[in-house]
Amino acid sequence: RVHTHTLMSIVAKILIAVVAIEHLYILWLEMFAWTTRGPKVFRSLPASLFVPTKALAANQGLYNGFLSAGLFWSLLIADVSWSVNVALFFLGCVIVAGIYGALSAQRSIFYVQALPALLALAAVLVG
Repeated sequence: RVHTHTLMSIVAKILIAVVAIEHLYILWLEMFAWTTRGPKVFRSLPASLFVPTKALAANQGLYNGFLSAGLFWSLLIADVSWSVNVALFFLGCVIVAGIYGALSAQRSIFYVQALPALLALAAVLVG
C-alpha cells in the first residue's frame, strides 16, 4: 500500500509539473509571441486578428502564468495536506478554464488544457 501511494504521489507530481509547464508555455505564447507564433498555433483564427488582440492575449497569458505559478507552488509545499489542497485548487481552475474555452472558443482546448489537468487531479486524489 505504501509503495502504491508513493508511486501515485510521484505520478501526481509529474502530471502537475506537466500542466504547470504547459501553462508557462501558454504565458509565453500569449504574452510574447502572440503575433509571431500565435497565428501558427491558432490557425482557425484570421491572421488579421492577432495584432489588434495583442493586449488581450497578453492579459490572458498573465492569468495562465498565475495558474502555472500556483501549480509549481503546490510542488514546493512541504506539508502534504496543504500541498494537495493548493494543487486541487489550481488544477480545478485549469479544468474550469479548459472546459469554458472548449465551449466558448475551440473544442480542442478541452483536450490540450482540461484533460491533462483532469488526469493530474485524478492522480492527486488517488495518491
